Amino acid sequence: MTTQRPVAGLLLDFGGVISKTTFENLERVERGLGLDAGTLSWRGPLDPDTDPLWRDMLADRITERRYWETRAAEVGALVGEQWDIRIMNDRAFNIVGLDWFRADLAELLKEARQSGIRTGILSNELELFHGIEFMKQVPALRNIDVIVDATHTKVLKPEPRAYHLGLEALQAAPERTLFVDDQIRNVRGAQAVGISTLHFDVRRPAEMVREIRERLALPLAV
Repeated sequence: MTTQRPVAGLLLDFGGVISKTTFENLERVERGLGLDAGTLSWRGPLDPDTDPLWRDMLADRITERRYWETRAAEVGALVGEQWDIRIMNDRAFNIVGLDWFRADLAELLKEARQSGIRTGILSNELELFHGIEFMKQVPALRNIDVIVDATHTKVLKPEPRAYHLGLEALQAAPERTLFVDDQIRNVRGAQAVGISTLHFDVRRPAEMVREIRERLALPLAV
């Protein structure tokens, strides 16, 4: 008799989960742009006390897009250029390269798919923030079955409809789906429609990947 896996679908945010956050890469980006150490002093979730604008975003006084629009304009001005979010991400990726992505998460996705778990991304701004050419370079996307991106759907997490669109694309029931996101508001949105969740703490990424493995009943990495 075959034992049914408790989780049939894995639905992930992109930024902060599959890719590292800009905050985790900030010192390398700073050096690559030729800025003095400490010029980019904001650390978002890594140290909210350094970042009043991040705290405004968490309190819903500004949107996440507004947060990154503001940061992109600030960093661009420091190097004498006009930047939007896409330009900032492109420049940062050119500096950091494939280290931008969580290799252990990419391996997890490969194993999950091989074990019969359907995998998907539910993002508010994947293509908007990064563009198609960037997406072609992401190793983890080779093991993703579906991408539901509000760049095209115009339905943003934590709206309930966003999660329903993700579940429909994934062809998985909410009670047998694990949703992973680094933003607590998005985690709560998934919980409200009956999806099992994990809040991905970017301060402890290795522990988070291990917990996803446990939840999917995948072998733990040595």
